[in-house]
This record gives sequence, structure tokens and C-alpha cells, in this order.
Amino acid sequence: MSEQEIVQRGLYFEEFAEGARYLHRPGRTATESDNVLFTTLTMNTQALHLDAAFAAAQEPYRARLMNSMWTLSTMVGASVAQLTQGTLVAQLGLGDIAFRHPLFAGDTLYTESTVLEKRLSSSRPGQGIVRIGHTGRNQDGTVVATATRTVLVHCQEKAGNA
Repeated sequence: MSEQEIVQRGLYFEEFAEGARYLHRPGRTATESDNVLFTTLTMNTQALHLDAAFAAAQEPYRARLMNSMWTLSTMVGASVAQLTQGTLVAQLGLGDIAFRHPLFAGDTLYTESTVLEKRLSSSRPGQGIVRIGHTGRNQDGTVVATATRTVLVHCQEKAGNA
């Protein structure tokens, strides 16, 4: 019996199907350490993320909020292994970003992605452009954030994997 090597990768352009929805698992439980580290690494001094006493006095949540950029980054990151690992040429842009409900330390973020549209690149032979919608939900199913991401990916034929 011969050994078979399987390398996890994302999807080539041809493998993306418009309307397909991907549920990225496992979820990611947000921690106090995530919030403080991400907030300080990115020099975001917003007291709602760093100062527990300040945040406790603020309506309506009375608690520190997870940094919304952590939420966005984690949503995109959750999709990489399934969608773009090793097949991505470039991330072209993010848009339609909305933070619909706060996320707190202790909440678990679950991400799903839907392929919104795709087309071959007119200027980059062997590559295609895919627009993906990302939705993040907490453990209760409440939508906490949404965003669209446009990526440039390799075509399967160009990659020599036809």
C-alpha cells in the first residue's frame, strides 16, 4: 500500500460556486487576553476595550467590548483554511463592513461565508476574482458582524492541477 499525502488547501477559482455557503468550524471563543493584546498591538486606545471601570459605567452594555477589528480579523481568518489557503494571490479589498451587535469576552464567534460572485481576471491570465460575504454570529446565533471580501485566486489549470 502506497502512502498518500494530502495537503489542506483552499479553493481554486473553478471550485468556487456562486451561492455556496461554508460554515467554518470550530468557532473561536473570545478572551480578555485577545481583546487587550489585539487592542494594544494595534495602538487602539479606546477605553471601551481597555478600561474595565470606564466601560462598566457606560450605557447600554456596562462591560468591555471586544475590539471590532478583532472580530473582523477573526471572521476572515476563520475562512482561510477552507477557502483561500495556498490558492490566494492577493486580497483585493474589504467592504460593506457592519458591526451589528457587540461581542464580549466569553462569547464564541462562529463564521460563515457565502460566495457572492466570481469572474476571471481580464488582466491576470490564470487567475480569477471572487467576492465572498462573511457573517459572524455569537453562540446564540445573533449576527455580530458582516463584511464582504474580494480576493484574487489561482485557477486550477494555471496551477498545474487540472
